[in-house]
Amino acid sequence: MSVRKLKPITPGQRFRIVNNFEEITTNKPEKSLTVGLSKKGGRNNTGQMTMRYTGGGLKKKYRIIDFKRNKFDVAATVLSVEYDPNRTAFIALVEYTDGEKRYIVAPNGIKVGQTVVSGDNVEPEVGNAMKLKNIPLGTVISCIELRPGQGAILARSAGSSAQLTSRDGKYAIIKLPSGESRMILVECMAMIGSVSNSDHQLTVSGKAGRSRWLGKRPRTRAVAMNPVDHPMGGGEGRSSGGHPRSRNGKPAKGYKTRKKNKVSNRYIVSKRK
Repeated sequence: MSVRKLKPITPGQRFRIVNNFEEITTNKPEKSLTVGLSKKGGRNNTGQMTMRYTGGGLKKKYRIIDFKRNKFDVAATVLSVEYDPNRTAFIALVEYTDGEKRYIVAPNGIKVGQTVVSGDNVEPEVGNAMKLKNIPLGTVISCIELRPGQGAILARSAGSSAQLTSRDGKYAIIKLPSGESRMILVECMAMIGSVSNSDHQLTVSGKAGRSRWLGKRPRTRAVAMNPVDHPMGGGEGRSSGGHPRSRNGKPAKGYKTRKKNKVSNRYIVSKRK
């Protein structure tokens, strides 16, 4: 994993820092595991714009990812590590001994030809998926379920990882990437190791056009709006806008918005920093 700075031969490349993509082994996805995506442009089913500043961008196909890892005790060989335009992490194409192919989120350090397996009685090695009750304490994990059989929803983005700190009865205590410690049922699955592409946060796009390729449209600053459109709008001349706040008037920059009586509060051991 590494990044490199480009020579400033154009204005767009002056500040550009690119990923070398050293782990990527192929640029052709598995056709049976891809489906087409239609463009929404931030509109809902009635055509109204519900999400601003989205639209355009390059065509991309969705890769069907196996987040459940529910093919137990069947070994799979890694065929390739691929780029996925739908997420920041890389994905790995694996082929099981019975011939089935699936995509999984690639862990850091995975290699082509490596064998991965999920189940109760497997070794806690990188890429394997196990229930939290069978994972040794202190292990770095990722792609964690919140409910048994639901599929991984925690610690899935590039370079992220969590740590299994302790177990208490039917719950395991996990330290999440946000710094929050949370109780999760020990029957939930998790993948051993951290997620690949940890250099993603070091990359610099270099120009506005690259955001447009990703489907991001220009965002209007709040202080440039009128008072009818935003609490920070209006004023004579170039006004500061006052205290930063959202379009609905809630203060930004550290204001706590979590409900005091939220049901899942009982599962949080320590809050995120």
